[in-house]
Amino acid sequence: MTTLQTAPETEHRLRGAQLPRYATLVAVAVAVAAGALVGLTLGWGPAGIVIVSTVFFLVGLTVWSRLVENARRATDRLVTSLVWVALGIAFIPLVSLLWQVISHGLPQINVKFMTWTMRNVIGEPGGIYHAIIGTLIITLCATVISVPVGLLSGIYLVEYGGTSRLAGWIRFLVDVMTGIPSIVAGLFAYALFSILIGPGTQLGIGGGVALSLLMIPIVVRSTEEMLKLVPHDLREASYALGVPKWKTVLKVVLPTAMAGIITGITLAIARVIGETAPLLIICGSTDSLNYNPFHGQMASLPVFIYSSYTQPGSNPEILQNMAWGAALVLIVIVMALNLIARIAGRVFAPKSGH
Repeated sequence: MTTLQTAPETEHRLRGAQLPRYATLVAVAVAVAAGALVGLTLGWGPAGIVIVSTVFFLVGLTVWSRLVENARRATDRLVTSLVWVALGIAFIPLVSLLWQVISHGLPQINVKFMTWTMRNVIGEPGGIYHAIIGTLIITLCATVISVPVGLLSGIYLVEYGGTSRLAGWIRFLVDVMTGIPSIVAGLFAYALFSILIGPGTQLGIGGGVALSLLMIPIVVRSTEEMLKLVPHDLREASYALGVPKWKTVLKVVLPTAMAGIITGITLAIARVIGETAPLLIICGSTDSLNYNPFHGQMASLPVFIYSSYTQPGSNPEILQNMAWGAALVLIVIVMALNLIARIAGRVFAPKSGH
């Protein structure tokens, strides 16, 4: 009976005193009030008030925790608060960007904007249908080129190359390609097609080649890392059953890593779909709809946004507003691709048995 009565007291003594659960909210409220008082007294703007309030919050909560709890808990609260402050700072440009794009671009979205082109449009808003189609076709060409190359290269590095010298050189070159500026990829594609077809050649397939140079290292790296996560026991079990290596890779290893591979491919597409410099060099700009990537210039959303905002011509207000609308459409496409990547990761993830 004596032990049962003293257990709660012993536990409380070991834990020590603790701040209430609402301590953080109280510290935030007091810090905001103090920061507002100081800022308004000195005539500061909102930015200054936020900075002072943040400093008051960090110092106040840490000192309060040190007085009531102990140095260890105070340090823990300080680091946790710094993490939340860093998260808030990271959200500021993101929220500001989204707000600017949505507030300027959403009023431009309508049926005409999404289904018309800029062909023979004078003195009135046109549409971005030609740019949307061009972006999708160019990105599809880049995907068709880069996915087989990146996927097979990743398979070689993990399943066949191992620690060989050739695999080491491939990894080195992939790392170098990861840091290549996008405009260099555009210049390479322009020089390549100038040699093959003629100087000044601008084609949609050229944009696909340029974007594929940016996609391949991402696909290779994501494939390599996903294949490394596949347990070796699965491979050994397949080999023990007499299954050849190529079939083991095709039937066992790839299905197990397929969720991560598809996610990496989708994120690679989202990474390159907004590139402007290579498409401006090799694809050019046109106000007409072009379904053939092997003939003539092809419009794209990034180039349309750039040209509309920097070269508005005689209708600067109309074209600049259309640029905001096109930017919103491009962001929605990128967000949709990221959503598809998450859904694909869940759908193709290996199901655990019970």
